[in-house]
Order: sequence, then structure tokens, then C-alpha cells
Amino acid sequence: MKSEAESVISAPRGVLRPDSGEEWFQHCRHLPCQRLTRLVAHYWYVAWDRRNLPPVEQSTLPHPNIHIVIENGAARVYGVQSTRFIRSLSEQDRVFGIKFQPGGFYPFYKRAMTQLANTSMALEDVFGTAGLQFCDDILSTKDGTTMCEIADVFLCSHLSTSVTSTAGDGQIKQITAWMREIEQNRQILSVEDLMRLTQLEKRSLQRLFYRYVGTGPKWVIQRYRLHEAVAQIQKGKSVNWSEFAQELGYFDQTHFTRDFKRLVGMTPAVYAQSLQAITTD
Repeated sequence: MKSEAESVISAPRGVLRPDSGEEWFQHCRHLPCQRLTRLVAHYWYVAWDRRNLPPVEQSTLPHPNIHIVIENGAARVYGVQSTRFIRSLSEQDRVFGIKFQPGGFYPFYKRAMTQLANTSMALEDVFGTAGLQFCDDILSTKDGTTMCEIADVFLCSHLSTSVTSTAGDGQIKQITAWMREIEQNRQILSVEDLMRLTQLEKRSLQRLFYRYVGTGPKWVIQRYRLHEAVAQIQKGKSVNWSEFAQELGYFDQTHFTRDFKRLVGMTPAVYAQSLQAITTD
């Protein structure tokens, strides 16, 4: 396990209210051990204390990743979700999670990730009784760093058994590289753009994404572009929505606004106004 300074990584993307609740809300992310970096993006830990305070709603946007989440005394595997995640935070509680690299959970699950799309399953359905013990071990500690160390041991212990046959699967490494390119390269606006990058036909790309990621390439591209829109709005920049929509690959502003509202729950302009309201409060 890396030191505290080395393992903590940058702020998360996709949280719709990133600057609210600092006095009562904690969110930390840590990198896994070196052996797991090809499969695990990071571990995450959230805790809150709203005792004597009213419940508050927190929303996050979906990412094309599989998560293991431990909360309320149980551990579950969550597939890629198509809608934003909304959680009401009240009283005092904490949650520990593992965010896998795109394709990173496939060696453990060994089935198409689309089977997990928009649903979840008990951790023991994948790892058996070892999953139950892992859940108990995480719940028995309140230290986030210790939780990450426990997770390292748990996942590494399965690399020599369930993952042996697929440990060298080059598709996982390739998928991870493509996903990073989609996220960072704003010039990738369509499946056709990705086809030129990968030199693969559309059906081949779709099969790979459905198997390893859990959703299609078109969905991934659109979600990352909408994540970019949210990030730009959060920076407080003045935006020409029509031009911005075209930059993100939309035919017109109407289609962009429709998709943004469907995902975020409000139009870009209203969302920008809501962030300004928080700043001035």
C-alpha cells in the first residue's frame, strides 16, 4: 500500500454539488497496490455526520465502471448505471467502495458486463463466502487507509485463483486505453471517430464494449462529453450554449439541452444558476 501522500488522488468528477457540505462530508480516494492498477481505478470512502441537521440530497453522474459498494452491513456489485445516482444523506454513516477500471471486473465475473447493467448483485454471488468475510473485515474498521489495505489483500488473493486464466488478457488493457482516450480527447464525438482510432468495425467495437464495459461505445462517448459540460459549468465560465453543443458533437442546442436535462435533472442554464446560488449563500 502506498503512503497517504502518494495514494490520495484528485477530486472526483461527476459530483453535481462538489463544494457543498465540506464541514460535515468527507470523500477520499486512494490508489490500489501496484499489482491491481490494471484492474482497479481506485478505492473510495465517504462519510457524513448530519446529526441534528436535516437530510440533504447528493447526486452523482454515472461513469462506465463497475463498483463494489459496502454499506448498511452488506456488500454489493453495481453494474454501469444509465441514470444519475441520488442519495439522501442523514444522521451519521459511511460507505466504502471499489471502482474498477473499464473491463477490470471481467476477470472476476467472467461474464458479459451487460448482465450487470442498471442492476446489482450480492458480493458473495461472485466471490462466495470470501465476499462475506471481506464485507465483515471492512465493516470492522473505521480507518479508510486500513480498508484499502484489506481490499488490496482480498482482490490480490483472487488473482491467483479466479483471475489466473485471464490475467494476461490484452483486451482489458486495450479497453482501458480506449476509455481514457474517449474521456480526455474531446475530438472523439461519435462511434465513427472511435472506429478510426481503434481501426475496428462498429459491430466489433460494440461487442467488446458490451462484454468488458457493460454498455455501448455511443453511450460512453456521450456520457463523457456531458461530464465535460458539467465540468465547464462548474468552473463558472461564460458559455455560448449553441457553440458548446456543437463542440460536444451535438447537431444543435436543443438535442444537447434535452440530453443534459435527462441526465442532470435540469437544463444547463438552470444548473449554472443553481451553482451560483450555492456560492452566494
